Amino acid sequence: MNDAGPAAQGDDTRAVRAGLPEPVKYEPTLPGPVFAAHFHLPGEPTGPYTYGRDENPTWTHLERAIGELEAPGLDGVETLAFASGMAAVSAVLFSQLRAGDAVVLPSDGYQALPLVRTQLESYGIEVRTAPTGGDAQLDVLDGARLLWIETPSNPGLDVCDIRRLAEAAHARGALVAVDNTLATPLGQRPLHLGADFAVASGTKQLTGHGDILLGYVTGRAGGAMTAVRRWRKIVGAIPGPMEAWLAHRSLATLALRAERQSATALAVAETLRDWPEDLGVRYPGLPDDPSHTVAARQMRRYGCVVSFTLPTRARAERFLEALRLVDDATSFGGVRSTAERRGRWGGDAVPEGFVRLSVGAEDPEDLVADVRRALRESAE
Repeated sequence: MNDAGPAAQGDDTRAVRAGLPEPVKYEPTLPGPVFAAHFHLPGEPTGPYTYGRDENPTWTHLERAIGELEAPGLDGVETLAFASGMAAVSAVLFSQLRAGDAVVLPSDGYQALPLVRTQLESYGIEVRTAPTGGDAQLDVLDGARLLWIETPSNPGLDVCDIRRLAEAAHARGALVAVDNTLATPLGQRPLHLGADFAVASGTKQLTGHGDILLGYVTGRAGGAMTAVRRWRKIVGAIPGPMEAWLAHRSLATLALRAERQSATALAVAETLRDWPEDLGVRYPGLPDDPSHTVAARQMRRYGCVVSFTLPTRARAERFLEALRLVDDATSFGGVRSTAERRGRWGGDAVPEGFVRLSVGAEDPEDLVADVRRALRESAE
């Protein structure tokens, strides 16, 4: 029996109980969403809830839950929920950087980052880029104010060494933010590896049902997180109470979903790797993947996304059309498998036949059979 505190509990236990308030007789274990623009506020505004753009009890439960998953056992950590993943990303970047600062971004990251780069540069901020693999960020860190890491990268699934990069960045006076969307807190804990911020889109595997837009920032309490909170207040990029409540409800199954999806993703990746054609499969959980050695040191699960490349755009489109259990849709992390040809968006430097496949919670045998059949039919 484990009598230790929450920091020593298993993932399933922590996910099921994260952020729940103390039990009150006849009250629900997870209180329903609080819809309020304002609160009763006689006298001086010293209470925890004053106005709906600043705080909400439903956010509080969710933020505590995410903090318990992202940084168990760490003191002085706080979490802020946002309306979307990009709202969370923007909050960190634009609250920490000023004209004349330099920031390091991944050159192979999420496709919205080039838009962010343009906006940063318009404010007089120097943007440097480096690929994720091989810790190439080390070459461009000198003089930077902030290092932004995305590991595994989306959609290429390269991995960099968070601890090594965080130590190097801090030695140069830079803050470190890690986009933890693809790994989730149950796959990787950036703050335990030395990062200052863990940032993610809760839209993806964290909530897992493809029905919520949400983001969050977890960071070490202090001036940096105070600036993030102030940014949220200024721009009003807040989650709705219903979205926050649904997200918290969904966390209870995160460990179950992550375990099943990661195991099935490995089975799909092995199937693709062993296919007679060379599909250039990428999945950090494959022992022969270029990122596996680093990923094995810092990740506890390897995620639900597998990428591979079919010879042509037409072949990729035939493959996607032939799938019966996989929806042709963007995003990833849901309980229903999705896949798409990433080149259709034009924002990723990938071949025309590059496919990003997000593995859901279907029976592994059924999903593997569907992928194999679609590969055969699309080759005819």
